Amino acid sequence: MFFQIEFKDIVDIFLVAFLLYEIYKLLRNSGAINIFIGILTFIVCWFFVSYVFKMQLLGEIMDTVVNVGAFALIVLFQDEIRRFFTQIGTKRENRFLSKMKKIFGESEYDKKETDFDLLQVVLACRNMSRTNTGCLIVITRRNALEFYVQSGELIEAKINSRLIESIFFKNSPLHDGALIISRHTIKAAGCILPVSQNQSIPKRLGLRHRAALGITEHTDAVAIVVSEETGHISWAVNGNLTHNVKPEELEYFLNTQLQGSNKVEEEKIK
Repeated sequence: MFFQIEFKDIVDIFLVAFLLYEIYKLLRNSGAINIFIGILTFIVCWFFVSYVFKMQLLGEIMDTVVNVGAFALIVLFQDEIRRFFTQIGTKRENRFLSKMKKIFGESEYDKKETDFDLLQVVLACRNMSRTNTGCLIVITRRNALEFYVQSGELIEAKINSRLIESIFFKNSPLHDGALIISRHTIKAAGCILPVSQNQSIPKRLGLRHRAALGITEHTDAVAIVVSEETGHISWAVNGNLTHNVKPEELEYFLNTQLQGSNKVEEEKIK
């Protein structure tokens, strides 16, 4: 007996395979990947028991487990589900805004203001790196991160390297949390961020690095970390961490990530 395969069946198989691959990419660096593999194994067994071998008693039990398991999945994977839909929304918004920017262009004022803001951030990181002052700075892109802003102390101040350094001074009450920058403004400090559950993060990296990875896994933001132990500067984007970079490399990275230019034209770090 041969199965009759139509075009819609091929499309159906392709879409299911694509969905499973996207779920795997989302979970592969977290502890939930083992749960996901276990669930897939159970589903395969359930298919053979109920539909291939038609084992009635065991099939009924497994059918019940599958029906109830749908609610359990929502509880087990609530963080991953939220991240999945956040990424979908962010990608669609990014494509739309990129098209608008190509059509209408970016004003010269916005470019100069962004250059100045990024220079202040890089100067602050360079100075804190020299004194081994730990810091965690998050710069928003499309997502405003209002939920995380509300978890800290609202500041609403113009971006300034001295202000950033004073916030992360070791005796400052806000130095342990994250500083969030959005739309040319220091929005808040002492903010609480989600911590990455990535199992491959080296144990030598502390809570700041894990929080930087966590916020960039959940949103499209860029995070910068200065290590309190070594003074090394790191950046995180899209859940990936680049460790021990120079201020000049940080400057180049921020410009390419946040405004698409390869260098700051107005001023340079000396």
